[in-house]
Amino acid sequence: MIRLHFTAADLRRITLAPAADALSETVLSLRLSLRPGSRTRSRPHGARVRAAARQWQQSLPGGANARAGVLAELVTGDGFVPDFLLQPSAHDFAEALESAASTPPERLALDLGIPEASGWNGGLDRPGRWAHDLAQGVPAATTALVDDARRYFRIAVEPLWPRIRGDALTDRALRAEMLLRGGVDALLTTLGTTWNWQPPTLHLPSASSYDIPLCGRGLLLVPSWFATGPMVMYRPEEATVLVYPLYDDGAGAGPADGSGERPEALAALLGRTRAQVLALLRSPATTTALAERAALSLAAASQHAGVLRGAGLITTVRTGTSVLHSLTPLGHSVLTGI
Repeated sequence: MIRLHFTAADLRRITLAPAADALSETVLSLRLSLRPGSRTRSRPHGARVRAAARQWQQSLPGGANARAGVLAELVTGDGFVPDFLLQPSAHDFAEALESAASTPPERLALDLGIPEASGWNGGLDRPGRWAHDLAQGVPAATTALVDDARRYFRIAVEPLWPRIRGDALTDRALRAEMLLRGGVDALLTTLGTTWNWQPPTLHLPSASSYDIPLCGRGLLLVPSWFATGPMVMYRPEEATVLVYPLYDDGAGAGPADGSGERPEALAALLGRTRAQVLALLRSPATTTALAERAALSLAAASQHAGVLRGAGLITTVRTGTSVLHSLTPLGHSVLTGI
């Protein structure tokens, strides 16, 4: 169990990342692709793979893993990810990769646990020659990492990136809604179904057991499409980073490429009120918020949302006791004609 200890200052400094972290998503996708779905014993403690991520794993082009090159050497079976590959402040993959490549050798050595001493977040079990060269700042080792990471991202993750970005924004809207309506307690209580918020401590499932005081610097929450459990990045002078899995969109979410639209159901959309509800969901909303926007009862808002969801125009995700409705790509397309 990982225990994050909050002070009053930390609770005031909880922030939501503006987007998913492209570099860490690339690494986490590689970790997932290298782990056969049937081998559950190799998953980190409490891990759970999202339905959409499983679909992505099954549709991954042949040979993609082999093209990951040296990047695969940084992926371990116990869930370890070096801290320098988490770049939550970067705006895109190129910026994140540049920041990671600029990490000072002494920080790399600490992150990788080379030599021998474990870093803040663990270390590589059996670092090879390339990893040692990387930790020593050898330019050729850094170049290999940049080239291989860029190649793997282009093949395996970039085609899916619009959906990852969209899902992360939807999740962010849900977390913001929870914070607005229920405060910090509601936000932390609903982050994960197996996570336990017992003020002032957040308990996270883990095979390891350690305590992390946030020391008044706060917590940065970063959503992840590929993460199967929590990941914590300790930063001595900045807010601690907590990477959390996105909601599980379930078997009815449709293929990872966003296909699976059902135009035959669009006849159910006839009527001014339902068209208004669809238009109001340009900005994601809970059922309560949707009812307020459309001046409808909760039951009526829920019914209209159910029809729109059945037509493939919106998606509905649940976290804790709340749900969040948002447009699908088909919903956006239909709105252009309304």
